[in-house]
Formats: sequence, C-alpha cells, structure tokens
Amino acid sequence: MFPKRILTASWRAVRYAPDRAFHSLRRNSAISGISGRIPRSVLFICYGNVCRSPYAAAVFSKRWPGFLPKVAVSSAGFVGPGRGSPDQALAAASRRGIDLGAHRSTLVFTQAVRSADLIVVMSASQARSINRVASLLSAPLVLGDLDPKPILTRTIVDPWGLPDEVFDESYERIDRCIDELIRHTTSAIQPNAERE
Repeated sequence: MFPKRILTASWRAVRYAPDRAFHSLRRNSAISGISGRIPRSVLFICYGNVCRSPYAAAVFSKRWPGFLPKVAVSSAGFVGPGRGSPDQALAAASRRGIDLGAHRSTLVFTQAVRSADLIVVMSASQARSINRVASLLSAPLVLGDLDPKPILTRTIVDPWGLPDEVFDESYERIDRCIDELIRHTTSAIQPNAERE
C-alpha cells in the first residue's frame, strides 16, 4: 500500500497537469490583456476577503509607482462581511511590511464589479462566478496566471486555517504576481518622460 502523502502528491500532479501545461499560454494572454493599460480602479476578489484579496490590494497600493495617477484599489469576497483578517494573515503580511489590522471584509456586489476597470481573482472558478453574475465584457484576471515562475496550479492557495508556511507561500506568490501586474500595466510609461 502506498503512503498517503505519495498518493496525495500523485493526485495533485494529475489534477493540476492542465494548469502547468497551459501556464505559458495563459501568462502570455494575461500579459497581452493588461500591457500598457493603466487602470483607474482595481477590485481584488477572493472567497472570504480576509486573507488573499486584502493582502493583494494592500501590496498593489504600496507598490504602485508614485509618479503615476493614483488608482482606486478595493477588495471583496463572496461570504462573511465585517470580519478582520485572521492572526496568521496579520503576521504573514506584517513580515512583508503590510498592515492588514484595519481591514474588514466586504461582499462583492455586481455594481462594484461592473464599475471596476480591472477585476483580479485568485482562481478560475472565481472568475467564472464573477462573469456569470456580472456579465462582463472581458474576463477577470486570474492573478496566478501572471506568475513568472513554474506553477503547480493557477489558483493562489487559500491559506485560511492552514499552517504559517502556507500563508508565507501564498503571500510570496501574490507579491510576484502583483509585481508582474504593475510592470505590465505600466509598460508603456517611461518615468522620466512622465515627469517632464
């Protein structure tokens, strides 16, 4: 009989094989969709709006270049409004210089989705849910599609209730993807030309 961890690893390898196989194609498509298109507003969405999307929104706000026009940044989720981020999320974010202490979860509303220039989700299933509800002209961006590193899955893992290492891994991946998001949306802008 095979040990459980070997079976789990084998199942994951098979389950997420399409994500790995199509990552380069999806990455190129995502980059093409955002390149040189500076948004006026960005809405980050995850399931509960307490771990991933508030962290992504905070990182985006902190790293957005100061020489560019300010972008309205918000986050939302599908369940449980009014909740703060769990202690593990606060600690993991703090280790990266991000303070989530004042964050309170909000629900995603159709109007907010329709009015955002760019909608960023943590999984393909969230993108499908948003598209069904809001009937968008363009699909939400799955943040993990921007990952410059090889991936296991498109989804940025929800660390809720998992060990600290999972929070660190998820937040590290969000950092990489946000850096790519900012780099490609601002690719047509030259800082020196903007200041002149």
